[in-house]
Amino acid sequence: MYFVSYRPLTKGIDCPQKLTAPSLQVDRYLYPLRLSDDVLLDVMARFQAEMVKGLGRDTNPTATVKMLPSFVRSLPDGSEKGEFLAVDLGGSQFRAHQVKVFDDGRQSSQLESKSYPTPKEVTQGNGAELFDYIADCLSDFMETRNLKNKKLPLGFTFSFPCRQTKLEEGVLLAWTKHFRVRGVQDTDVVSSLRRALQKHQDIDVDVLALVNDTVGTMMTCGYDDQRCEVGLIIGTGTNACYMEEMRHISLVEGDEGRMCINTEWGAFGDDGALDDLRTEFDRELDLGSLNPGKQLFEKMISSLYLGELVRLILLKMTKEGLLFNGKVSTALLTKGKIEMKHVSAMEKYKEGLSNTKEILTGLNLFPSEEDCVAVQHVCTIVSFRSANLCAAALAAILTRLRENKKLLRMRTTVGIDGGLYKTHPKFAKRLHKAVRRLVPTCDVRFLLSAGGSGRGARRRLDAALAPFLLPPGTLREVRDKMRAELEYGLKREAQGKATVKMLPTYVCGTPDGTEKGKFLALDLGGTNFRVLLVKIKSGRRRSVQMYNKIFAIPLEIMQGTGEELFDHIVQCIAEFLEYMGIKGARLPLGFTFSFPCRQASIDKGTLVGWTKGFKATDCEGEDVVDMLREAIRRRNEFDLDIVAVVNDTVGTMMTCGYEDPNCEIGLIAGTGSNVCYMEDMKNIEIVEGNEGKMCINTEWGAFGDNGCIDYIRTKYDREVDEGSLNPGKQRYEKMTSGMYLGEIVRQILIDLTKQGLLFRGHISESLRKRGIFETKFLSQIESDRLALLQVRRILQQLGLDSTCDDSIIVKEVCGVVSTRAARLCGAGLAAVVEKKRENRGVERLQITVGVDGTLYKLHPHFSTVLRETVKELAPQCDVTFMLSEDGSGKGAALITAVAKRLHNVGQK
Repeated sequence: MYFVSYRPLTKGIDCPQKLTAPSLQVDRYLYPLRLSDDVLLDVMARFQAEMVKGLGRDTNPTATVKMLPSFVRSLPDGSEKGEFLAVDLGGSQFRAHQVKVFDDGRQSSQLESKSYPTPKEVTQGNGAELFDYIADCLSDFMETRNLKNKKLPLGFTFSFPCRQTKLEEGVLLAWTKHFRVRGVQDTDVVSSLRRALQKHQDIDVDVLALVNDTVGTMMTCGYDDQRCEVGLIIGTGTNACYMEEMRHISLVEGDEGRMCINTEWGAFGDDGALDDLRTEFDRELDLGSLNPGKQLFEKMISSLYLGELVRLILLKMTKEGLLFNGKVSTALLTKGKIEMKHVSAMEKYKEGLSNTKEILTGLNLFPSEEDCVAVQHVCTIVSFRSANLCAAALAAILTRLRENKKLLRMRTTVGIDGGLYKTHPKFAKRLHKAVRRLVPTCDVRFLLSAGGSGRGARRRLDAALAPFLLPPGTLREVRDKMRAELEYGLKREAQGKATVKMLPTYVCGTPDGTEKGKFLALDLGGTNFRVLLVKIKSGRRRSVQMYNKIFAIPLEIMQGTGEELFDHIVQCIAEFLEYMGIKGARLPLGFTFSFPCRQASIDKGTLVGWTKGFKATDCEGEDVVDMLREAIRRRNEFDLDIVAVVNDTVGTMMTCGYEDPNCEIGLIAGTGSNVCYMEDMKNIEIVEGNEGKMCINTEWGAFGDNGCIDYIRTKYDREVDEGSLNPGKQRYEKMTSGMYLGEIVRQILIDLTKQGLLFRGHISESLRKRGIFETKFLSQIESDRLALLQVRRILQQLGLDSTCDDSIIVKEVCGVVSTRAARLCGAGLAAVVEKKRENRGVERLQITVGVDGTLYKLHPHFSTVLRETVKELAPQCDVTFMLSEDGSGKGAALITAVAKRLHNVGQK
């Protein structure tokens, strides 16, 4: 047994929590798991000896590291082209792929895939059933891809140890993972597949290659980097392959060139070569496994076993009174209860101890802070040993490659795949550092495989998300198109034809501080309706006091008749006036009506069209102020002076204008999206007069309804649009507003699941439900403070059974969708501020934008991306963003107050 002194080994273990006295006991308890570099160099030498033994004809039968020839004799050189099929068996799913490799000088390829479940009756049944199932799935895939009329070559990724005598033949040595299929071991799996395929007379495929997933990983990375000559899998299983000189492979005839060797290194130590390094916990874990005495190296380093190893250590420590007050819970006694995902989450040191405490509490362990520190330390030591042992074996392969090439120093690339490497917060970094310490004569690049077993899951994900990544040139085009639409909407001849309506609001000034009095405000723009009493004081003690009450608008009212809707509004007003004791007062009222209206004056607004789910009949084309007055008359309980009909965007600008006179733009970035700004009267052709300014409500959500931005709309945008209440309308809003972003994400997730990139290829009933993925979930998932475990919990709350890999992808999808929304919104706003700068005729503009909306306020990155985009696309404008305080309520009252002030000035 190798023991190492305590003091030197605290160095390099990257657990930042300070070790207390009991934790020092824990640390000493873990001595056998801590391996010095001298020990690792010794492991490296042992593995080199096993490699030589596995390559020899006479010594191979007794070798534990089988060093299986793969008959893959070269790496991709960029000249490959054509159309191919691939099937992939080895995990929780079976996958079929169609691969097109193009001879376009850019080594580009295209991949379409479909995933199929691997039920227990298939993975633990008989061989004929397994291969019939594979053939049935391939036939289904070819039918869905319309490929049954083609003869195509097929590559078979079979992720189990096979002895090959040629590329298209492989005799299964032993099942691993959860597979236990009868009648297949010691038979040629390619022949079995061919027999099953022959039963399908309607398909014609030629099985040309049997490939291990590790070899697939090396080949995938070799397609991108021709220095790649090693493949490494480190996930639920572990293995490595590399390009060996033919002259050293006595199992295969010939001395020229090279061939890829599949080491099957998981069995390293099965002959006792690692017994002095195996701890009592390793032995206990092995005895409880499905294959005792086999795959011993794999059991020390792969993610399938590390969680169980941690459980066994914690169990013994608890029994000895070092943890949890000596109380052994059911979770600690239950095999498999602690998984690798828990170990990974508990090692996220940036989260402090919160993850560890949450996970342990979830396992009914109720830890103290000291317990959390100790458990985090156990996880660190266990995963550190895994990375170090993996590095030692990999260093042996790299040393052999360098010696084969007779180089003093070698530069090479290792293609790598597997969940442990990709999702554990520290594993990759530890592996890299250990390899560089152990083989300082090798300059190693680690290249993450983009889907080694099927050629490019990462490429498929990138292909799906690429249309959302708008380069600066495209954003400038969007800015310029928006500017052109703004200009067009102001022209007299554009009325009725412009998509960006540029509606005059007849708000001709911003607050100057002299406004005062009591005002009522109504706010209608979503599923809730508000009534407010606003008291404005002027002078040195200037202030705004607000009292409000919220009323629900039921769906049957939103989508009933116009008369029912306005009667409901008036009933709510009556309740509020009664509640406030002001039913007899005839107060001036501002009506925030957050839907597109064409105004002929400040107190007249004709509804252009409903948005946001409203469908009340007999309203479009009608004056909403008249409809409100008629409903008040019908009730005959009170009277009000309706001074102004207000859009919420204008209210936002006015609220911020009350604090900052430089605020002449209002932006809403929430459920909907819109902008307003103060335009020079001389530019507004449909309103008489050239003096002064008037606020223009752009209603920019309809930008693109004429097709001018169709080239940036994705297939997901089209699906969302077609399934909406108003297909073909508000296209820009559907790409930028909170009401639709979650639905765009849902459509992407469905597509990626169909491709087998998410949720094991299974589209759950909840994912099929429109609206299930609300935009608030984007904000939560994209939070920098949220660990993957918490992301996974959100997805599980939505009924989406996800892995950590799924959580990474979902977070990336949410990021590209929200970033595009912010960038597009920024491009539109840049057009507005540039127009303001040119209106003023200044070289440099300083202006304030009043902003409201949950997307801007609550999303962790939206506001930052928006501001950066405006700065990038309008470099001559210094824009200050000011958060609005209740633009639809306070803003409506201020507009009413300003209108009253200007009316009184006019009368005088």
